[in-house]
Amino acid sequence: MAEAMRLAVLDDYQGAAASRGPWERLGDRVALTIFRDGLAEEDALVARLRDFDAIMLIRERTPFPASLLRRLPRLRLLVTAGGRNRSVDAMACEELGIIFCGTTSVGAPTLDLTWGLIIGLLRDIPGQQQALREGRWQTGIGLGLEGLTLGVLGLGHLGSRVAGVARAFGMTVIAWSPNLTRERAEAAGATLVEKPRLFAEADVVTVHMVLSERTRGLIGAAELGAMKPGAFLVNTSRGPLVEQAALVEALRSGRIAGAGLDVYDTEPLPADHPLLSCPNTLLTPHLGYVTDQNYRAYFAGAVEAVEAFLAGSPIRRIAAG
Repeated sequence: MAEAMRLAVLDDYQGAAASRGPWERLGDRVALTIFRDGLAEEDALVARLRDFDAIMLIRERTPFPASLLRRLPRLRLLVTAGGRNRSVDAMACEELGIIFCGTTSVGAPTLDLTWGLIIGLLRDIPGQQQALREGRWQTGIGLGLEGLTLGVLGLGHLGSRVAGVARAFGMTVIAWSPNLTRERAEAAGATLVEKPRLFAEADVVTVHMVLSERTRGLIGAAELGAMKPGAFLVNTSRGPLVEQAALVEALRSGRIAGAGLDVYDTEPLPADHPLLSCPNTLLTPHLGYVTDQNYRAYFAGAVEAVEAFLAGSPIRRIAAG
């Protein structure tokens, strides 16, 4: 009997993988190991993973650069949750003969979280709940969405859906991205504006851009300085799109009214990170994709990917570039 493939699932922070994937379908063909913790040091990752034939990544929790891939000679299959993962060197996978593939996902769960952060900020839901639990009643006055202006950076699939919800709330929607056209903006119910105007006019700026070398630091001191003092920034895309030091300064100085963040320059967020002590923030630990439905799709997709690989017909392969 052939030796079982050794499969590792990494960074299962919530202990969700075992109960949400149909792993039993793999039978004795695969020996599954699930790791609840995350490792940052490459040497530690090599020591942990060098005997595995296949690895599943939950989104971008553990980057897989070429240097790490080259030190895992047994690795034949790398599966990422979702359809893409920019923290994996896909070119190195091709060069090393490692099959790199993705899984299915469900809907656009980051849409829900984006609006949870916006509404939570403007109505101060966390603060009002805490005051109520402490015996205080109606300690603040919130902002209603109707009549405000939402500025959307990145009007792709997710940004367009965010814009649609804003219209339902009675907001005016303006949008910008490097390649956005007036026709595409209008189709999403938004008005195309130049980037400086978006930051100057929006009451809420929400970010829905892909992280690349071109977009890293897209929002810096100049953009934050152009915002209204009463405006809010929401980022559910990627932390490095926003210059973290500039954001910390804008929050501490009161230059902007607040920020709702689900993503950070370093994840998991270190206990001494300056954002944790900033006023007027609503912070969540990268929950945009974290729903029961999405996790079930991820782990079912991983099982499908392993089955297809073992059958000699890999599916949902992710190409370099």
